[in-house]
Amino acid sequence: MTTPTTAPADALAQEFVQFAVESGVLRFGEFKTKAGRLSPYFFNAGLFDDGAKLGRLAGFYARRLLASGIEFDLLFGPAYKGISLAAAVAIELARAGRNVPFAYNRKEAKDHGEGGTLVGAPVKGRVLIIDDVISAGTSVRESIAMITAAGATPVGVAIALDRQEKATENGQDAPWSAVQWVREHLNLQISAIATLADLLQYLQATQAPDLAAHLPRVAAYRDRYGV
Repeated sequence: MTTPTTAPADALAQEFVQFAVESGVLRFGEFKTKAGRLSPYFFNAGLFDDGAKLGRLAGFYARRLLASGIEFDLLFGPAYKGISLAAAVAIELARAGRNVPFAYNRKEAKDHGEGGTLVGAPVKGRVLIIDDVISAGTSVRESIAMITAAGATPVGVAIALDRQEKATENGQDAPWSAVQWVREHLNLQISAIATLADLLQYLQATQAPDLAAHLPRVAAYRDRYGV
């Protein structure tokens, strides 16, 4: 089993994990992933489903981005989850003194009005993609295609949680994660509010016995599928 980490705790990540657990967005049990794995935890950003939770989530994104050093001129939210995320993060960045335009895409092109698939600010300059997680990189590649077609430059992806687990390729475990693949093959910077390592630190430090009880299974999952 994974031994307890000795790395200093990331305060922002620990605060976020606690928030996700308390909001019921990060749950423990047995969940089947897209790859067919039985995961002992499940993160569903769609459950940040009211104004207070979405606003606080966006605040975490904004704080992480402002500290990341990533230089960007526009936020881009891929349909559908990314739309509300990009809008909310733009609001929180503006509150922090960094007013950034945002845009998003439609799943189907509109043939009247302004037309096209892109909505919002003109897609130009250095573009940061806002999403919840990177599962296979498919959404990122689709976003890159739209951004580059508009004449802009994708520079990074901001996500809530990096699961830090092996991607699958042709039904087999790959030696890299989807996040690593996006960083190395698509040459994009990644800003994650928290990672699986942060979740393990949270479970190691918690004083709640019902939460601490999940540590062995989450650690075993990391040992088997982690990168």
